[in-house]
Amino acid sequence: MSTEVYLVRHGETMFNQLDKVQGWCDSPLTVKGINDLKRTAQALSQVHFDNMYSSDLKRAIDTVHLMKDANQISEINKIKKLPEFREVFFGSFEGDDVHHTWEQVAMAAGMGHEDNVTKIINQVGIYEFREATKEADPRHLAENKEELDARMVRAVNVLSNLTKNEKRVLLVSHGDFIKTLGIKYWNQSDGLHDIIFPDNGSVSRGILHDNGKFEIVDYNINAENI
Repeated sequence: MSTEVYLVRHGETMFNQLDKVQGWCDSPLTVKGINDLKRTAQALSQVHFDNMYSSDLKRAIDTVHLMKDANQISEINKIKKLPEFREVFFGSFEGDDVHHTWEQVAMAAGMGHEDNVTKIINQVGIYEFREATKEADPRHLAENKEELDARMVRAVNVLSNLTKNEKRVLLVSHGDFIKTLGIKYWNQSDGLHDIIFPDNGSVSRGILHDNGKFEIVDYNINAENI
């Protein structure tokens, strides 16, 4: 049985608002973030889910509970937290200014002083971007392509095993992680270049097939279009 997966990006956080790098570090949802999520939750309130999951970071956990509380037709018990669906890890850059961080990554990639992440990725490719991030990180802790690819594959396998008897589930994850899934599994991506960053509270829809294959079929849908 195939499983339909509604991938929801968490709501806006304080670090999002302040343009700070936010991977495995956490910050609370803002008032705007909560209000945006309420619109998403309302749009999904009549969609039946067999289960709901989230990453194990608090901003995702808070988001999934908003989805659960607003849903009127699903009977969801305890929500399982999946660390495999955490945000990308940025190592020593966690909590730093995003523009300063991307400029350091661009320099490591041989691009000079560039702080626009989309321009960097489109010039050097997503894989070289990940390698340059790890290289630029003073402690070299940031996830590179190999580490992130392995985690994405592991995440899909974990979800596939959990949802064998579930037709539709909701899973709250994170912007860069969902985007990287899109680059890898969305048929409108060439797998090399950047795609639009999913909005806070947006929904991307994936299908887990019987054979374990995963594909993204809808990407970055906002509440008014659900």
